[in-house]
Amino acid sequence: MRKTFRMLGFSNAKINLGLNIIEKRSDGYHNIESVFYPVGWTDILEVLPAETFTFTTSGLPVPGEAAQNLVVKARNLLSPAQGNVKIHLHKILPMGAGIGGGSSNGAFALKLMNTVLNLGLPAEQLLNLAGNLGSDCPFFIDNRPAFCHGTGTQFETTGLSLKGKFLVMINPGIHISTAEAYAGITPRKPAVSVKDLVMQPLPEWKNRLVNDFEAPLITKYPLIGELRQALYTHGALYASMTGSGSTVYGIWEKETDLSRLFADYTYWSGYLD
Repeated sequence: MRKTFRMLGFSNAKINLGLNIIEKRSDGYHNIESVFYPVGWTDILEVLPAETFTFTTSGLPVPGEAAQNLVVKARNLLSPAQGNVKIHLHKILPMGAGIGGGSSNGAFALKLMNTVLNLGLPAEQLLNLAGNLGSDCPFFIDNRPAFCHGTGTQFETTGLSLKGKFLVMINPGIHISTAEAYAGITPRKPAVSVKDLVMQPLPEWKNRLVNDFEAPLITKYPLIGELRQALYTHGALYASMTGSGSTVYGIWEKETDLSRLFADYTYWSGYLD
């Protein structure tokens, strides 16, 4: 079977529609619930067959040792006998931003290697491998709106569609680690599940759909709250911090250009699928 000689993948970000920290488990992890929604803001991955594995990057500087990058960890989940690849990551998505960029990179690396090396791994096996990379990674295998629960590795399809809605995302450059985000959390079970809330009309989300990380992080970083309020002031039907921060997003019915207003920050906008 002929190998694919070069393949590009556009590993996309996601937003969290609500995020509740339900309880702390005996193993130290937390049970959560959220709805993940894919968006069109992407990094770029290039994968080619090679004699030996190499990994290079461009774009935004990627901190840390290469061995800790989820792209490299994804390659290490496969046997060398299955073939080697050269992978180049062009980094566009800001890091530590709550949008799943690193998780998406790892999941897309698995999918691209599966194709380039003609491995024929079924979706279920890719999901299992992605689960070994990190809690958000399995979402990006199917890459469709999904209800996330448990420790963040269990996903269920949802009937939610925001197709045609317009999204604005703003990242103020505040890097927030997962440990820092959890430090301000008191777990609680909400009266109504995120899974049910997102099926309500979008204008009703404002006072009901909550990201538990948001309030304590706004206390520590008031700019996050100021950005969210600015989105509401300019007509967003719903605005929130996503994930463990610091990216803030707003959703509109129609296209809205706020790029000049937020020129000092990393800005992306586009229609949702």
